[in-house]
Amino acid sequence: MADTTHGIGGLTFDAKKRNWPNEANIFIALLLIIGVFELLGHFLMGQSFLFDTRGRFGSIFNEARLEIIILQVSIVGIIAIGVTQVIISSGIDLSSGSVVGATAMIAMSFAQVAEVNGNPNPTTALGSWAQDLPVLVPVAIGLLCGLLAGFVNGVLIAYTGIPPFIATLGMMVTARGVSKWWTAGKPISFPTDSYKEIGSGLMPVVIFVGVAILFHLLLKYTLYGKHTYAIGSNESAARMSGINVARHKVLIYTIAGVLSGLAAIVLSSKNLTAQAGMGVMYELDAIAMAVIGGVSLSGGRGSVVGTVLGALIFGVIISGFTFLRLDAYYQEMVKGAIIVAAVVLDRWRHYLAALR
Repeated sequence: MADTTHGIGGLTFDAKKRNWPNEANIFIALLLIIGVFELLGHFLMGQSFLFDTRGRFGSIFNEARLEIIILQVSIVGIIAIGVTQVIISSGIDLSSGSVVGATAMIAMSFAQVAEVNGNPNPTTALGSWAQDLPVLVPVAIGLLCGLLAGFVNGVLIAYTGIPPFIATLGMMVTARGVSKWWTAGKPISFPTDSYKEIGSGLMPVVIFVGVAILFHLLLKYTLYGKHTYAIGSNESAARMSGINVARHKVLIYTIAGVLSGLAAIVLSSKNLTAQAGMGVMYELDAIAMAVIGGVSLSGGRGSVVGTVLGALIFGVIISGFTFLRLDAYYQEMVKGAIIVAAVVLDRWRHYLAALR
């Protein structure tokens, strides 16, 4: 069958060169990874990885394991959605994990109850004036902390010419210092009931899905998304087309900071405590989720849907190794290998694209 001629200048459309959606490739990879763990579970453990073969649940799936998988990636997934936008704009954010630690400490100090079992709260951080406050107070303060960190990152990158790697590395060290300084390293616990509800049950997953839907729509259908992709594809061309590149970069990093703050609120609520060491390595996990999901480290390409699938792949792999009863340090080694493999895959995609 002859090629179909259409458009200006008699250009031809070759159906063979249609691009298969990258998200479809990632979904297929997710299914293949699940299949591998199913086979390993059958031969090594004598049981299924994700399916209920013992009649313990009301469906064919192992609901407990599915819940664990989606819960363990939901909080870092919130960060990954912010990181996705940063990387699409050809930037990087190494500060998100430390911002989580600092924000969790600060937000939790405004979410404490005054009394525990009839006695004064033994972990009081700021005094009685900051106890038993409405839940909107710690939430607003937590989001403001994240916003401030992201805004500083954006201003440094957009208006001083500091490379994103250096600017966010500086924020990473600073925010981690703030988290340790806030209470001299002491944990803060015993939040109010309304603050507990934020991270209870499957609420982290609901929040993650809600954030994912919101930013999928923003990136796909609004000027914010078009400008983000344009800056990542060719910053000079974006500037010449009238986009205020500096202002938009500040906005992108500010949004990423707010999402880190939101993740900190959910994490501290879920754990019912805040500690200075919270969020360690979260930034690398978030970057890995984004890159596994098809976000190009060179900028200009990627999607929130891909990042969500990348987060699920990350969660399935970690849960799969736990299912196979591999020690935690092996899991850390695998996570490191995943990060490297994700970058190599990104380079390989660029190489194949250049050959077309």
